[in-house]
Amino acid sequence: MKLTRPLAALALLIASTLPALAADAVFPPGLRLGMVPLVGLSTAKTFPGFESEDGNVKVLITELPPAAYGEVVSAFNANPAGTGGVKQDKIETPAGLAYFTTESGKAGDTPVKRYSMIVPGAGFSGYVAVQIPENATKIYTDEAVRQMFASATTRKQVSAEEQIALMPFKITDLADFKDIRTLAPGSSIILADGNEGSGYESKPFMILGLIGATPQAADDRARFAQEAALQIPGVRESRVTMSEPIRINGQQGFETRIDGVSGKDKVPVTVVQWIRFSSGGASLRIIASAPRDQWQAAFTRFRAVRDGIQPKG
Repeated sequence: MKLTRPLAALALLIASTLPALAADAVFPPGLRLGMVPLVGLSTAKTFPGFESEDGNVKVLITELPPAAYGEVVSAFNANPAGTGGVKQDKIETPAGLAYFTTESGKAGDTPVKRYSMIVPGAGFSGYVAVQIPENATKIYTDEAVRQMFASATTRKQVSAEEQIALMPFKITDLADFKDIRTLAPGSSIILADGNEGSGYESKPFMILGLIGATPQAADDRARFAQEAALQIPGVRESRVTMSEPIRINGQQGFETRIDGVSGKDKVPVTVVQWIRFSSGGASLRIIASAPRDQWQAAFTRFRAVRDGIQPKG
């Protein structure tokens, strides 16, 4: 799709009178990675990052596990020339040494240029993906994208209020959990006594999020809940100790508890999974874990958080 004439004219005027970048780094809500967006781009409405007025130019910003940066660096060093028409490069940024690629492709039938960049962060890897239609590359040039990448910076933390505000439900009781971290903006969040650096498994933590369509029949819900609990990532040697229907804030729900081990040190843990079923749309899923010797005190806190989750609006 071509740029509309008014937008193209505005972009050309801006390009001729102003620097390619705006003034200050902008952090998408809930993320620790930000950058100075190219002039003409604003905060995206449906994804974390920036986009043009017509939505054709996109800059996606997200966070990946900390090991991702090292893996990309190793891949770059193993093949510095790149392959298959993919150009590789690196650049110094306030966040650290960034590695990025440039390539041509298609979005449907539209020829586009794509750029991908990864930077180091404290406990995470920052990732940026840019897509620019070929007919906009005279405005959004390789050099302009490079300048935007060079402005990448990180912040140490995102306030709990900012992260919780992104969730599709209200969390009215944090039960003294101090480490609040978005796992997927607007979709899932972790509340923990530990942190990314030391690991979460050795202390109580909770993951709150939404899941898609769930069964409506009682028997199917029981089977679904148990299977989901036994597939919780990071928990091994799992054994179901309790699984029964309950009501959660007046809605049909299911509680499943498992014993297992977690983390590289094989910490013995007890995990509870609550699913609050919805008759239409997404259902609420809560996973809460604590070392077995901390379970009783932690379970009281887990229930306080669960019972304090309310719909928005």
